Amino acid sequence: MKLHGSMVDFARPDGRGLSGYLSAPEDPAYAPAVLVVQEWWGLNDQIRGVADRLASAGYFALVPDLYRGRTTVEEEEAHHLMNGLDFAEVAAQDLAGALQYLGTKANRIGAMGYCMGGALTLLALCQHSALSAGVMWYGFPPLEYVEPAKIRAPVIGHFAIQDAFFSIDTVNELEKRLHDAGVKATFYRYLAHHGFANENAVGPGRISRTQFDPVWSEKAWDRTLTFLGRTLWTPAHGDATA
Repeated sequence: MKLHGSMVDFARPDGRGLSGYLSAPEDPAYAPAVLVVQEWWGLNDQIRGVADRLASAGYFALVPDLYRGRTTVEEEEAHHLMNGLDFAEVAAQDLAGALQYLGTKANRIGAMGYCMGGALTLLALCQHSALSAGVMWYGFPPLEYVEPAKIRAPVIGHFAIQDAFFSIDTVNELEKRLHDAGVKATFYRYLAHHGFANENAVGPGRISRTQFDPVWSEKAWDRTLTFLGRTLWTPAHGDATA
């Protein structure tokens, strides 16, 4: 995989430093930005590739390095690394610092995350009014931590019916809570397994209980880019998907 972005440094609101992978569009004029939140594997080449794909579609894309340089391909270690995070601090500090940095590049910013990153994306939507859109991929936090009344941005979610980590029944409950609070939320459900948009999710073996599905992945990406085009690009500068 040939990557096109580079690592950048930025500050959190508390003054502590953080780094992340930034991929920039070919034409940065008026380009919106997307905060990309990693899966529990860390800031690896796969999630850098997500940022590059967004940049090729016309967005600044920044993936903050939540694990401070650590990555893994082992589920047990990924679980350990994820459990070492304070999600409230990550949302309030790491993601806030990334949003402040992106605010120097773009006027409109969305957030998009996978698995653990999907959960953090939803928490960020509850906390940061700077966000104009949110995209969750097969992940959300415990529902008691979600404050739908604080969400002002439209949201879409991509969820797998055969997900071994996130129950589709809880997906349905989350969707209802968002709608009841007046959030403009659209959830899509796919006959797929967890990690269906991660090309490194190869089923039993190196990454367990996950399975890449290229057909559903492309469908979800098409929906995502259409959504981001409609929500992040101002009418004066057209639709990114046109």
